[in-house]
Amino acid sequence: MTRTARLGTGIGWRPEIADVVERMPGIDWVEAVSENLCPGHLPDSLLRLRERGVTVVPHGVSLGLGGAERPDAGRLAALAERAEALESPLVTEHIAFVRAGGPLTASPLLEAGHLLPVPRTRDALDVLCENVRIAQDALPVPLAVENIAALVSWPDEEMTEGQFLYELADRTGVRLLIDVANLHTNHVNLGEDPAEALGELPLEAIAYVHVAGGFERDGVWHDSHAHPVPRPVLDILTDLASRVAPPGVLLERDENFPEGEELAGEVEAIRDAVAKGRAGEVPTGTGTGTDADTDADADTGAATRRATPEGAGARDTERQRLGLAQAALLSALVAGTPVPEGFDRARLGVQARALAGKRADVVAKVAPELPVLLGAGYRPAFLSYAQRRPMTGGYRRDALDFVEHLMRNGRPQDAGVRGALRKWWLERSGPVPRSERAGARWARATRRVLLRR
Repeated sequence: MTRTARLGTGIGWRPEIADVVERMPGIDWVEAVSENLCPGHLPDSLLRLRERGVTVVPHGVSLGLGGAERPDAGRLAALAERAEALESPLVTEHIAFVRAGGPLTASPLLEAGHLLPVPRTRDALDVLCENVRIAQDALPVPLAVENIAALVSWPDEEMTEGQFLYELADRTGVRLLIDVANLHTNHVNLGEDPAEALGELPLEAIAYVHVAGGFERDGVWHDSHAHPVPRPVLDILTDLASRVAPPGVLLERDENFPEGEELAGEVEAIRDAVAKGRAGEVPTGTGTGTDADTDADADTGAATRRATPEGAGARDTERQRLGLAQAALLSALVAGTPVPEGFDRARLGVQARALAGKRADVVAKVAPELPVLLGAGYRPAFLSYAQRRPMTGGYRRDALDFVEHLMRNGRPQDAGVRGALRKWWLERSGPVPRSERAGARWARATRRVLLRR
């Protein structure tokens, strides 16, 4: 196992704060969402950062390594292309599933539009390990995978989060991206002890650490990435830093961006939390740190992994069992089907509403004309549409399907708004801009007639 790159202190790069990030002092590296980048047309801000020697790490969100299917070759190729274009020392993804169904389960393919937890079972671990190895073989740089925040837990799990992550790293040699905010989320929502999870982790496998904010509502913690980092999350970071010197720590913020000074203050609070941990100042109640040395542990960990047999790859029966379970859960969340046995119905309701809300927010960004045309009626109309109509493609397709649903039901009542929506849909429903040739105009007229029926 090669040594983990020393990254330092960083911040998640987003277009909305690109100028702020460029001006912020002491930023050693940034992370950018892989799916939002086009290798041939990288944002000027990222190019300027690269020219200054700032490391850029692509962070994937749609690979679905924890899903029952093997990783999609096209998505892997896209992630590899971005790593090469950015000259990144590593790439990162999530321990999650993001879609379910399809040929493996002989059921409709469903998209979650969100990161959903993998059951901590032997079957799921076998599938995940094989998927990670497939990804490692396809990528030009090392892969690190992130623990996610969860609102729901699977019944009959066989391992704790720390044990699951340890076995994953032990069997595959994959690096870990540890999100301390997600450890806090799982503490509030699932009662899991962050200190216990840290104590079970293979510390030498940590590539870097995420820190983010969220909010609590009705006893449920929502990992929003849109609020300030709370003290409990910083305390978990201090506990982690008391155990190992993290190669990199990064602040994530995805929306509701504050002024530059406030962002810089959060980055400084992260530095302080790490410094306290390295000095042995562990907050009360967060566990007992063991002042580990990353480089020394890396050699020991690598030797352990080399001596550990990988075992057989995941069998098709394991994949099918996992696929059926994930499809049943996702269908309950996005299509209103019955809740699978063993799950908390109330908590699944919270997760379902959160997924629908996220869909509404992202569709509003992908198709900003829709909230303008529909005004205050956009969100309730979309949430009503999303209750039993799962997303089967990307968010662009979701926006088109939503508008088609409105038109087929004669909504909204305002004829002028309906006309504007029809025009919007017709202009975007094809793969290329509207053609003005006679045949194309005839086809559009035919579609208008069909939509009125």
